[in-house]
Amino acid sequence: MNQLKKLLIIGFVWPEPNSSAAGGRMMQLISIFKKNGFEITFASAAQDSDFMVDLSEFGVAKKNIELNSSSFDDFIIELNPDVVLFDRFMIEEQFGWRITENCPNAIRILDTEDLHSLRTARQKAFKENRTFEIHDLLSEEVAKREIASILRCDLSLIISQFEMKILKDVFKINENLLFYLPFLVEKTNEEDLLKLPSFEDRKNFVFIGNFLHEPNWNTVQYLKESIWPSLKKNFPEAVLEVYGAYPSQKVLQLHQPKNGFYIMGRAEDANEIVKKARIVLAPIRFGAGLKGKLLEAMQCGTPSVTTSIGSEAMHEDLSWNGFIEDNPEEFSKKAIALYQDENLWKEAQKNGIKIINKCYQISNYSDKLVSLVNSLLKDSENHRLHNFMGNLLQHHSFKSTMYMSKWIEAKNK
Repeated sequence: MNQLKKLLIIGFVWPEPNSSAAGGRMMQLISIFKKNGFEITFASAAQDSDFMVDLSEFGVAKKNIELNSSSFDDFIIELNPDVVLFDRFMIEEQFGWRITENCPNAIRILDTEDLHSLRTARQKAFKENRTFEIHDLLSEEVAKREIASILRCDLSLIISQFEMKILKDVFKINENLLFYLPFLVEKTNEEDLLKLPSFEDRKNFVFIGNFLHEPNWNTVQYLKESIWPSLKKNFPEAVLEVYGAYPSQKVLQLHQPKNGFYIMGRAEDANEIVKKARIVLAPIRFGAGLKGKLLEAMQCGTPSVTTSIGSEAMHEDLSWNGFIEDNPEEFSKKAIALYQDENLWKEAQKNGIKIINKCYQISNYSDKLVSLVNSLLKDSENHRLHNFMGNLLQHHSFKSTMYMSKWIEAKNK
């Protein structure tokens, strides 16, 4: 009988699919590898949280690890994984050299989540009140670290076609090192819409997003200050419910029931909330990757109004399931029209189904990913031979990171 292949996932945090799209994506990856016969261990140096999933329910072993500690070396030598998946580049920086030293044959995969350097550069341009330019990335400190991490790995999972293009065209990354993997969902059809609450049975606008994520906090501020006054003036009975994990005091202070602006806090079940809402509002002004909240809206049959950044790389050449609008006045007008016009609303709903089925079909990607990982397992030597820049960075950063980590470990003692 064939021995199960071992996958070690090193998490930045423990997965919380009800708190963030990143948590949902991680559970999708776990599901794909589990179905394809991998024995999975999930390790993290993060504190346990009240909202993390119980990994044992998914047949995944859980391991608490420490940063800058040789106890991790003992753990991986004993586990001896075939594949190691790093959750974000910071984790590869921290643990990659230990994997290289102790399990040199293990395939190293980086799940970027989104390009942190793109998000950081856009945020910086936004705060400096100027338009983001692609060349902003070249001077970005985070970009140097993130690209080095991508080069050191055998494969990086990239969530957005826009980010694939940046990596190939701007940073000249060989496409053999990249795999496009968007959010993945099951196929849906128009009959599924009939099982969802109807136009008449839904009410209110909703926004949902984890407040530890800066773009979400900025979006809610923008909604309150620039969009809601105009929307409320032209549609006095409008109500907006803002949900999200980890709201700070700053967020809670925006709660203003008299003005129809409600801060609701963490959603017990985001899906149920979005299904009952008539429209999702997401005027996102900076960020990267794909917006899980907008795909979730499509799955719940809930049209959305967002910005060009919000919809970036999410719908190919298909019509959006609602409106894409960057001007705040126009944004509020479109939101009201979509809320009040049932025909427009139903058309938007159908557009969402077309987007789901063309862009996010799990069957289009899962087999390709597993097949690619299996081929890397068979021929990693040849694959690495053609990644000279990665080998170079592996060599130099291995030494510098190793000595820094050993120094911290000695200091901690």
